[in-house]
Amino acid sequence: MHAHHVVILMATWQGAPHLGTQLDSIAAQTHADWSLIVSDDGSTDETRQIVERFAADRPAGQVRLVDGPRAGATRNFLSLLDHVPPDASAAFCDQDDQWLPHKLARAVSALQGLAGPAHYAARTIITDADLRPLAPSRRFLRPLGFRNALVQACMAGNTSVFNRHAVALLQHAAPHAMRAGVISHDWWAYQVSAGYGATLIHDPEPGLLYRQHARSEVGRNDTLPALAARLRKLMAGQFGGWLRANRASLLPLDLPSDSRATLAHLGRMLDSTGPQAMMAMRRGGFYRQTRPGTAALALSALTGALRA
Repeated sequence: MHAHHVVILMATWQGAPHLGTQLDSIAAQTHADWSLIVSDDGSTDETRQIVERFAADRPAGQVRLVDGPRAGATRNFLSLLDHVPPDASAAFCDQDDQWLPHKLARAVSALQGLAGPAHYAARTIITDADLRPLAPSRRFLRPLGFRNALVQACMAGNTSVFNRHAVALLQHAAPHAMRAGVISHDWWAYQVSAGYGATLIHDPEPGLLYRQHARSEVGRNDTLPALAARLRKLMAGQFGGWLRANRASLLPLDLPSDSRATLAHLGRMLDSTGPQAMMAMRRGGFYRQTRPGTAALALSALTGALRA
């Protein structure tokens, strides 16, 4: 397989209203060396038929439809990693966005020539349900890395592309993520790639139109209501549960010693309260991309909210 080939991994479920637009945007990519694997989680609308018609219009074998595990979007994306052949890059793909024509080309160019594992992601243009632009996604200014990845999801899955070395790491780690019940495939992928010391690239140039609609799986996180909802989850203990599942998925991996030491500090932060939790957070060096976000994390640790 050509070194610049990208296997696009799309998880679908009841995606008929917007799927055609996304597929057309994939077909319009300026980087033409791609294949598409669609894992459908039991759709009862026209999703499968739309994919089959798209496949029929493409070169033989370029588009493949497989059955998903029917256990939610995260599990569906994790299962898709098994379909990536050796020596290929891989890109996660949502069913309801619209890729800009340069999306894959910029990722391939950024990853080209890197010897070790590398994980590329990009900003997006947030839109309404009709793809009318609302705002660009946030630009992250603090460094990317494991100490950030353990407490914040910054590498959006719908923009993420992994070189072959990173794909191999994700494939090795995916069974542990399934057993641990991680909440988010893209947050987990950021943690795995960062934990192994991969090159992390966050492109300031938007790569796609990120459609917001009533059935969005995650949705934007930059509005005041969204930030307030996340703070409530942080203080109610839900966030602590997510951190525990993520940590459980990482513990069996043969991570470098510095990453394992950081995981140990996370464990102490999750299991402690008051000054001990704050000490673990400080020694672990955990931070979010904004000062208010890091302060909220510290407050949740101090009050024991992460233990709930």
